[in-house]
Amino acid sequence: MYRENMRAIKTPRDGEMSPFRIADNLYFCGTYQASSHLIDTGDGLIMIDTGYANTFEMVVESVRTLGFDPKEIKYIINTHWHGDHTEASGMMAELTGAENVISRIDAPEVEKRGYFKPDLLIDDGDRLTLGNTTIVFMVTPGHTKGTLSFFFHTTLDGKTYRVGSFGGAGVNSLVRSFPTFYESCREDYLASVDRLLHENVDIFIGNHVWNNDTERKGKILLENGENLFLDGGEWEKFLNFCRNRCLSLPPL
Repeated sequence: MYRENMRAIKTPRDGEMSPFRIADNLYFCGTYQASSHLIDTGDGLIMIDTGYANTFEMVVESVRTLGFDPKEIKYIINTHWHGDHTEASGMMAELTGAENVISRIDAPEVEKRGYFKPDLLIDDGDRLTLGNTTIVFMVTPGHTKGTLSFFFHTTLDGKTYRVGSFGGAGVNSLVRSFPTFYESCREDYLASVDRLLHENVDIFIGNHVWNNDTERKGKILLENGENLFLDGGEWEKFLNFCRNRCLSLPPL
């Protein structure tokens, strides 16, 4: 179920996915290469990650397919600075007028690479409220020094559920040969996983489709309406998988 490496993608369009609604105000609008999500707050949209620059138009198309005007996007939450999540954030902000949000720690990296100029810097425990939605942030270093995880509430069939996301679950960055490796990354990663395990999550969304089997679940949801995203046990299972995967890495 959980994987680190995606299938081979020859062209950006090979990763195109149909957008869909996960809960009353939560939508998937991304690609196989990198997930993007939308939250409809009733007073504008919040986008979570924008993906690669070469899939920007696909994400914009998906927003429109879902029935939204991209100019309704007020904030773009960037989970961490790596280009597969942030390359298109400057373009999205230019198109929509949205403010780009990222952790204070990771902000210099996106500026250095010219992805975007951050508008709102997040520290551990900060909150962002728009309309009917309040997002609570947690800085969870390891994948990058300033990876942002987050939590908010949504509704589905008249019930309220807590949504959560681990902002950087990959262990590819925890090996010395990775360009952004830093000395305490493994210790930080494990501490972040342990901290996240204390959170209760009913709907887990990933920032890559293989984090939570988004592609398969989305197809089932579109075909027959069965919603496999509502799974109170998946958060803990995935985090334990992340911990074990980190512990199984070759010694530094």
